[in-house]
Amino acid sequence: MIILHSFWTDKPAGVFHIWGEDPALPRKGAAQRGRKPKKRPTLPHPFAADHTALAAALDGAGEPGTAAILLPAAGSTPLPSPECEPGSGMPDRVDCSLYRVPTISLPGTVPVAFLADLPAGTGYGATHRFWGEAARFALGLVVRQSFVPGTHGWEALIRGEDRDRVARLAGALPPACLFWAAGEDGALPDPAALVTSFLNHAVHAIVTGALREQPLLQRSRGRPRKTIPLDEQWVEMLSGRRDDFTGETEENTRFLRELEDWLSPTIAPAPLRACFRLEEPEGESEQWRLSFHLQAADDPGIVIPAADIWKRRGEASTSLAQRFEDPQDRLLADLGRASHIYPALRPGLASRRPAAVHLDTEEAYAFLREWASLLIENGFGVILPAWWKGTASRSTLQLKVKPAREGEGLGLATLVAFDWTVALGDRMLSPEEFEQLAFLKMPLVRMHGRWQSIDRDEIKKALNAFTKKYATGTMTTGELLRVIAGTEPDGPAVSEVTADGWLRGFLDRSAERRLIEPVPQPAAFSGTLRPYQQRGLSWLSFLTRNGCGACLADDMGLGKTVQVIAYLLAENERKCPATPTLLLCPTSIVGNWQREFARFAPDLTVTVHHGSNRACGDVFAAQAAGSDVTITTYPLAVRDRALLASVAWNCIILDEAQNIKNPSTKQAQAVRAFKASRRIALTGTPVENRLAELWSIMQFLNPGYLGTFDSFQSGFAVPIERYHDPAKTAHLRDLIQPFVLRRMKTDRSIISDLPEKMEMKVFCPLTTEQATLYEAVVQEMLERAEGAEGIQRRGIVLGGLTRLKQICDHPALFQHEKTLTRGKSGKIARLEEMLEEVLDAGERALIFTQFAEFGTLLEGHLRERFGTAVIYLHGKTPQQKRDAMVQRFQQPGGPSLFLLSLKAGGTGLNLTAANHVFHLDRWWNPAVENQATDRAFRIGQTRDVQVRLMIAAGTLEERIDMLLEEKKALADRVTGTGEDWIGSLSTDQLRDLLTLRRDAGED
Repeated sequence: MIILHSFWTDKPAGVFHIWGEDPALPRKGAAQRGRKPKKRPTLPHPFAADHTALAAALDGAGEPGTAAILLPAAGSTPLPSPECEPGSGMPDRVDCSLYRVPTISLPGTVPVAFLADLPAGTGYGATHRFWGEAARFALGLVVRQSFVPGTHGWEALIRGEDRDRVARLAGALPPACLFWAAGEDGALPDPAALVTSFLNHAVHAIVTGALREQPLLQRSRGRPRKTIPLDEQWVEMLSGRRDDFTGETEENTRFLRELEDWLSPTIAPAPLRACFRLEEPEGESEQWRLSFHLQAADDPGIVIPAADIWKRRGEASTSLAQRFEDPQDRLLADLGRASHIYPALRPGLASRRPAAVHLDTEEAYAFLREWASLLIENGFGVILPAWWKGTASRSTLQLKVKPAREGEGLGLATLVAFDWTVALGDRMLSPEEFEQLAFLKMPLVRMHGRWQSIDRDEIKKALNAFTKKYATGTMTTGELLRVIAGTEPDGPAVSEVTADGWLRGFLDRSAERRLIEPVPQPAAFSGTLRPYQQRGLSWLSFLTRNGCGACLADDMGLGKTVQVIAYLLAENERKCPATPTLLLCPTSIVGNWQREFARFAPDLTVTVHHGSNRACGDVFAAQAAGSDVTITTYPLAVRDRALLASVAWNCIILDEAQNIKNPSTKQAQAVRAFKASRRIALTGTPVENRLAELWSIMQFLNPGYLGTFDSFQSGFAVPIERYHDPAKTAHLRDLIQPFVLRRMKTDRSIISDLPEKMEMKVFCPLTTEQATLYEAVVQEMLERAEGAEGIQRRGIVLGGLTRLKQICDHPALFQHEKTLTRGKSGKIARLEEMLEEVLDAGERALIFTQFAEFGTLLEGHLRERFGTAVIYLHGKTPQQKRDAMVQRFQQPGGPSLFLLSLKAGGTGLNLTAANHVFHLDRWWNPAVENQATDRAFRIGQTRDVQVRLMIAAGTLEERIDMLLEEKKALADRVTGTGEDWIGSLSTDQLRDLLTLRRDAGED
């Protein structure tokens, strides 16, 4: 992924340039040989993206070129941008040098659509994001019709609040944009002028793009004319059909001067402007008054009524009349222009000295809703009543709820009784008054001496809900939650809810904790739950028993698996069995679940529905009915959808529930279709990229709770993701809080319950390609070992063992390829998933491999995959560079991923900035692995360290791991000798050790 940067130059006719950095290219610049030149040369940028990569990012648009740009540098090497190498920091000494970079140029135009719709991510530099913001501003100007014809095309009309926006943009202009737009004399442009130039070109590009299909001037048919009148040429410019005038220079100059004089009243800012004040009716009258004034453009606080403007000169002359020439002419001219925008002004202009126009209530409301903003956009002043906030005053609906039946437990289907009251502003209304509001002809109403605007549709909707939909005075808990969330179809907009009984506890998060009955650790659980895990067990039981789906979203490493296993045992012991249970998980962790069930709940009957020999039909039905837990995979949820749906599951559990994050996929649809009275989702990342992922998980857990997908997108996703709306964010957090339990390792109350170091084994399936290569190497090795003896046989076995371990890592390592291809290694796929969680949490990791060649492949792969810096230390790393790497990693804001070869990085380093350690391939000597782990787990480490041992399931890696765990005598032997002991095994022993287990591969 390349990092795009851009710059805009407004000379001669405006050119937009794009260049990029390629994080995968080496950083080192070209060394300067010989004596230092008097003038610093322009060097080639060592990691600038080439034209091919740029063209691919821009879909082939633009013209290739080069540009010399001034960049900060360390010696002869340019410093990477923060987006190219996050957290890289600045060296002690920084120079500035000129570097030559490939560019894609877009002369005379602005790629508005490309800039305005930049997707989220880190693939764009500060300059590119800045021009993206400016492009979105230009689109807004066109939408609001804030553009006018200029002498050479359409121009942005910057008035009122838009002036402040331009000033803010100019203040935020990255300095690099100024350096690149500097003139030949080195003079930097004015930031505001540069931004305005960009906006004018952007507006012209948008408008002419829309007019190409419907030009302003239709070309005449017949013989071509030798000359085209200048006014027609100008109109062709506005249609995007022409770039400049043709003809005699003198004639052009005269035409342009006349054109500028004609356009100047629209473009040139005036010191005075007409201002309109809407005044409420007096007494019981229904007549509104829109009075005319003059307002100083540079000081809106100076407002003089028209009556004072019309006084004869010398009669109590106003400060405005003294300060400006011809205020009467300005007022008349502006009123005439305003009447073309707002025709209701025309009756007021019949007077020789117009001072106001009268409106009825309907006209006043139309002025508030529509015409006022239109006048403001066209440069006029408008003063509105203080109570007008731009929208109707919301009626405040208050619900008082309580359980409909005493003693009935909580559940989404449980009935609750309610009473409702309503307030408008700060005044309570009787039901009769509220009903009368719904039938008013006008949304402006005077109540108790005060004018207010009301939303009649909202009032009618509330009345319809309470008199028809909930006429019985009851609703289900699920409906209540959706009403509160604003996601209940045809539900009223409720502002406040008070509750009694268990409902109060359920709606009040702090009280809910007190209501949850502690569930003791089940007797059949083979282990000890930590306090926070026991609280998680109680929480799961509380929600699922009451008919609610639960999302356990604890941070990675806090033991979500253990809590779910304990939950299943506890429910069985409490005579509320959650079995039979269907557990769906990624293929890569099926084996993990099997082992965890065998370790912590040996009494549970667990069946795996996976592999080519999996059961089907009546055999599967009998198998599922006779098992406590059936484990299957997400791919099989689609493939075996009908089979899995045929079983009456009591509970469905999703592990790594982000696998259904895309609600429109067949996989997500299949999972949501399975029926069960209890639903649990496990995920360390309930939201990875978009809030749609959260909706999909909640739709599985509690269908309909967050409304339809479209209503959720418009009501929450767009306001939060695009506009960062804090109120919507807080509202959504409150909505999902009862159903999502997320504890973080950074929480002191959780940390105190955790061990100092957690070691976990991660079993990863082989891909089909890996399994094929593995079996071929095993067969070849056994055949060669059969007829060999002594040192020769030992060499054959150990050489084959190395190749098998390479295959378990990635086929590219075994085949000595130059790059890693995604999807070919179960280990790398699982590593990427776990590293994504580490990076999302803002944490850092050490990744150990015993193969230096594999480290080289991984360095580029992980940098491209995550768009972040990756440090790689191996045996050939010089000591000085080695020390610099460690210092860089240990600094705050340093790189997040440190890749090390086991021998080179396993000892003598202090890397306490990391709190995650991954061993990609096993050394089979626990002492060596522990030494490597201790790079992070040592004095100075303030956080708990999570260690993950990556093991290829069903291969020699898993079998040797079992031997190390189960046979202490053999473990002692292995600790002392590494892998040499394998070479002395018999052929039959080797075959037993190395043969690939049938269920080791993916579906």
